[in-house]
Amino acid sequence: MANEIIGGDVVLAADGTPLKASLNKAMRKNRIRALLLVTPLFLFIVFSFLIPIVEMTFRSVDNWQVGTLMPKTTTALAGWDGKALPDEPVFAALIQDLQAGAKAREIGKVGTRLNYEKSGLRGMITRSGKKSLKVKEGPYKEKILKMHKKWKDLETWTVIKRNTAPYTMGYYLNAVDMKYDKSGEIVMRDENRRIYGKLFLRTFAISMAITLICVMLAYPIAYLLATLPLRYSNLLMIFVLLPFWTSLLVRTTAWIVMLQSQGVLNDLFVFFGLVSDDNRLQLIYNLTGTIVAMTHILLPFMVLPLYSVMKTISPSYMCAALSLGANPMVAFIRVYMPQTLSGIVAGSILVFILSIGYYITPALVGGTDGTLISNQIAYHMQKSLNWGLAGALGALLLSSVLALYLIYNKIVGVDNMRFG
Repeated sequence: MANEIIGGDVVLAADGTPLKASLNKAMRKNRIRALLLVTPLFLFIVFSFLIPIVEMTFRSVDNWQVGTLMPKTTTALAGWDGKALPDEPVFAALIQDLQAGAKAREIGKVGTRLNYEKSGLRGMITRSGKKSLKVKEGPYKEKILKMHKKWKDLETWTVIKRNTAPYTMGYYLNAVDMKYDKSGEIVMRDENRRIYGKLFLRTFAISMAITLICVMLAYPIAYLLATLPLRYSNLLMIFVLLPFWTSLLVRTTAWIVMLQSQGVLNDLFVFFGLVSDDNRLQLIYNLTGTIVAMTHILLPFMVLPLYSVMKTISPSYMCAALSLGANPMVAFIRVYMPQTLSGIVAGSILVFILSIGYYITPALVGGTDGTLISNQIAYHMQKSLNWGLAGALGALLLSSVLALYLIYNKIVGVDNMRFG
């Protein structure tokens, strides 16, 4: 296309339009084309990642059951001072809600929600709902108190009133081993019921240990890949990538076969006389099994970032250090290793975040000692169906990871992390 200068400094394209307008039109088409190309990925991220996170975070504070399914009781309890059992109008409202909930078969949802706060309230609510259908006239207070002994407990009414609010912090309190006491104050749970705090600490400790082990194992592997001749490094790379071609479940099951008391490793230890046949090592269904299996699974995620960085390091740096009088060890530590720090950091963040969220491998080989917080999240999602608590645990885990990322960005800087 030819451009012409007509009437001063105005440059026109071949079709007679100003050149600047023509360029803007072409760039706009390129932007639209680029937007259309990334739209499928954007929609995938929104529907498979962002929306589930927002949904579960909302569930962690949502408290609709009591207020929605027991509206008359909610209104009647608004003026209750909590110092003694409610008066007759509250019981009259309660009997109407129980009858309506029993007829609609929805009262069990109220019982389930209240049972998360105080054990035994589900049975109280469901039985009272059935018995309420036989009540035709008042006075209602005396009749309800006879339905279940927990109606006489002041704490029961305190729990009901507290959960008439549309939103709650109860799930988050439970997730950090805290609760409301009888007076409504926030206190720590009994020592034998504090499980989630220990699981969070164990999760981060195991993830850190796996990350450190992966760094120590992956560094020499990546160094060999980067320095060996191409024909040997390609063969070694196949072995590094081989686990990606094998199912995660198959790899985890293979470790069960390897690590069990009558497994391959224990048989080798007995054969070489390292342990006696009567004192075989317990390497599975404990913390050891979790660390071994997860290290094997996550090791390639450390090798690849390290290799991509090491491959860009020129051998001339080491040669220059040696020519200036440094011995090989000093040259490696003071010249080569600092150039690989970005790969170490990138691989460490990748392995650490992946290990925090693992639950299949710990569930299969971890036993009680190797269980992570992700296993509890899966348990509440699939078995106990306490999605509010699962959402609270997930939100706390996500917040912890984001906090660690922000701390790293503040101290080191994300710009210093690279994969090659």
